[in-house]
Amino acid sequence: MASKTVVILGGGVGGIVAANDLRRKLSAEHRVVLVERNAEHAFAPSFLWLMTGDRRPEDIRRPLTKLLQQGVEFVHGSVEGLDLAGQQVATTAGNIGYDYLIVALGAELAPEAVPGLKEGAETFYTFEGAARLRDVLARFSGGRVAVVVAAMPYKCPGAPHEGAMLIANYLRKRGLSAKSELHLFTPEPQPMPVAGPQLGAAVEQMLQSKGIRFHPLHALTTVDADARTLRFQQGEAFPYDLLVAIPPHRPSAVLRDAGIANPAGWVPVNAHTLATQSERVYAIGDATAVSIPGRWKPDVPMMLPKAGVFAHAQAEVVAARIAAEISGSQPRSEFCGDGYCMLEAGEDLAGIAYGNFFAEPAPLVNLRQIGRAWHIGKVLFEKWWLTPPGWKREFYATLLKTGGKAYGIPVAI
Repeated sequence: MASKTVVILGGGVGGIVAANDLRRKLSAEHRVVLVERNAEHAFAPSFLWLMTGDRRPEDIRRPLTKLLQQGVEFVHGSVEGLDLAGQQVATTAGNIGYDYLIVALGAELAPEAVPGLKEGAETFYTFEGAARLRDVLARFSGGRVAVVVAAMPYKCPGAPHEGAMLIANYLRKRGLSAKSELHLFTPEPQPMPVAGPQLGAAVEQMLQSKGIRFHPLHALTTVDADARTLRFQQGEAFPYDLLVAIPPHRPSAVLRDAGIANPAGWVPVNAHTLATQSERVYAIGDATAVSIPGRWKPDVPMMLPKAGVFAHAQAEVVAARIAAEISGSQPRSEFCGDGYCMLEAGEDLAGIAYGNFFAEPAPLVNLRQIGRAWHIGKVLFEKWWLTPPGWKREFYATLLKTGGKAYGIPVAI
């Protein structure tokens, strides 16, 4: 059997899972190459805990090579271009040929897309931003806090609501609730609209229980950082003391230049196989555009949310399909559209929304009652994810032996 090379672009959740699964499934003569511009991997779901001071920067960051299966080749560089016809990737570290390509380049943040946003806002959507916001919140003495979703689409649809609730909890613990107002603005008609009105109403109730004022259908147009004022499409002006933004997201320009992106720059894929229009080229995670059944307008399909849980599942599917094809088997693995989101509510409590996003006639998603178990689950997943592949068995053994105490969970699991 001729040796094959599989190249994965991007070292986020999807890229890491795809690379590790392929290395485990393929024999040693086949190459698995991961290209990523950041030498260190930061666990994005924990940025919220970094913001509140519940994690230190070193707690949620690891050298990327420590998270990769032995035998995965790591190329530290940025992707500069794709030659799909010639099956070549141009990177700052040199050109790489491939037999199979997995695009997992994610979504980039573009705060400059809204005038004044970059100058006037903090954010918990980046590692550096969450660390800086932690210090800003520690100095905050009260006032109007605006958490603003600046544009659609954005990754992790539950994060703005989690962030608002954790900030509210942080201010309460500091005795600043009476001196503060917390507002959440979004251009969406409800929280997490793709999940349906029932879940949206439940999340809105969670926000209200924390004293957070929810403002749907508010599309941000400008930020006056000097006057500390927001302006929305409706013409409304809103003065603030602290602005925490979910910046606009954009796809990598490399994808549009390569000709595999739609007019918005995202990569259309087969919803079940994640195959692109180019032979032996797949795309997973936030870089993709996956149509799902419409909800607000049944004749207009919505897009699968951009979330790590989907990138993870899609990576497993693509790795299985490529490994099967290389081995001469019929690829059978398919992405089924199942997903979940753990919603942190503060006070070590969380809820979980889960369901099938491919369900007809619209996604079928439910929210389980808020409790401590879901928070513990999120903590354990964080610890598991940041454990090197060779130490996963020891992770499980320690968990069983200590009942969670070794990972900062003072209860029996």
